[in-house]
Parts: sequence; C-alpha cells; structure tokens
Amino acid sequence: MLVICLAAAAQAPYQPKFKGDPAKSDSEAAALGYMRTVLRAQRIYQKKNNKFAASLADLVHTGSFTKRMVKPDRGDYSVGFRSHKDGFELTLTPKQLDAEHRSFYADEDGQIHADDQAPATEKSPVVK
Repeated sequence: MLVICLAAAAQAPYQPKFKGDPAKSDSEAAALGYMRTVLRAQRIYQKKNNKFAASLADLVHTGSFTKRMVKPDRGDYSVGFRSHKDGFELTLTPKQLDAEHRSFYADEDGQIHADDQAPATEKSPVVK
C-alpha cells in the first residue's frame, strides 16, 4: 500500500507556488527561487559597490543570499557562475534534463532564460 501511495504522490501534477508561477516542478520552483535571490543580491551589491560581485561568495549577507547558497549543488541542479568585466553569468543546469527540469540562464540584465533541450543561454526563451 505504501508503494502505491508514493508512486501516486510522485506523479501528482505540479501545484504552482504563486499566481503566474512559470515552474513546471518543485525542483524548477526551487531553482527559479535561487536565481531570483542571486539576481536580487547582485542588484543590491551593484548599487552599493558600483560593480557586480565577482563571485557568489561576495554576495553572502547581501539581500537574503546566505553562506549556504554559495555551494554549487542545489539538489536536482548545479550552479554555474562566471563574472566578467561588466557583469556576470549565472546558470542552473539540471542533473537530468527533461520536461520538468529545464536549464536556466541569467546575466546582469536580470532576465531568466530557460531551455528544455540543452543548456540555456542568453538566446533561450525568457521565462514568463
């Protein structure tokens, strides 16, 4: 009986966390939440320092970005962060790419892009 209940729970459709939630799974909701937190911290950091943070560690205690968030393992996703002269690139790559685990990309423009076929880039569709 327990196995049947767990299987049914695993197949339950995703319940949006808020009106307009673009996530397709709980894993995506967590990944998108992480990206929004990093983007918000970068905006705060940039206003205060007149430049973007060069690393995720530089964002600790900026906005709601915590020390734990520096770790690249985010459950079903891995974080990639790269800084460059005028900005940064943030990626979240799923450990298994499928319809419920899209890849995500964002940079200093603050828009989050998603792709369900390959690693997301600035050319991928913007998440609505």
